Amino acid sequence: MKLIVGLGNPGPRYERTKHNIGFRVIDAIYTKIQLEQNTESVSGKRVSSICQSLVTQAILHESSIILAKPMTYMNNSGSAVAALVNRFEVPLTDICIVYDDIHLDIGTIRIRQKGSAGGQKGMQSIIYHLGTTELPRLRIGIGEPVGDLTDYVLSEFSKEEEIEIEETVKRAVEAAETFIRDGILTAMNKFNGR
Repeated sequence: MKLIVGLGNPGPRYERTKHNIGFRVIDAIYTKIQLEQNTESVSGKRVSSICQSLVTQAILHESSIILAKPMTYMNNSGSAVAALVNRFEVPLTDICIVYDDIHLDIGTIRIRQKGSAGGQKGMQSIIYHLGTTELPRLRIGIGEPVGDLTDYVLSEFSKEEEIEIEETVKRAVEAAETFIRDGILTAMNKFNGR
């Protein structure tokens, strides 16, 4: 079983902000599952509230998956992720955390097997609660902050940036599917050079 967790903040106020790109990727995977539900490769269930998260369990590419969006707010994501890992007994190598990264240009995605949080507070919380940095992650570039960091990550993309981000979300969905189907190394080899 694979656990794909997108980080963000709950509520309409934050829905389209840069900090919620992880939620957008989870929503896009969910939408794809719903659209392809009648095919042999995909089946999905409804969203439920489990472990302080919105959760969907599904089959994608013949693999059992859990899609999760922690509702704890970004900085406390770790408590929800730890609860999900414990409840569903997911090996840490089968988790993929999807989140925004200010150290990458807008539209860039990077997949890693492990590493520090790089200053991302949601990832810091997850590392703290799980007690390890050895967690697969999919980082999505939102660009360097202009002005105050908090104001920047809680702002929306410009119209021009939004066009690029829509394509980036599609690539991130492909990357997550590759992780689910073929593993982290294949996903890294396929998407980190793009």
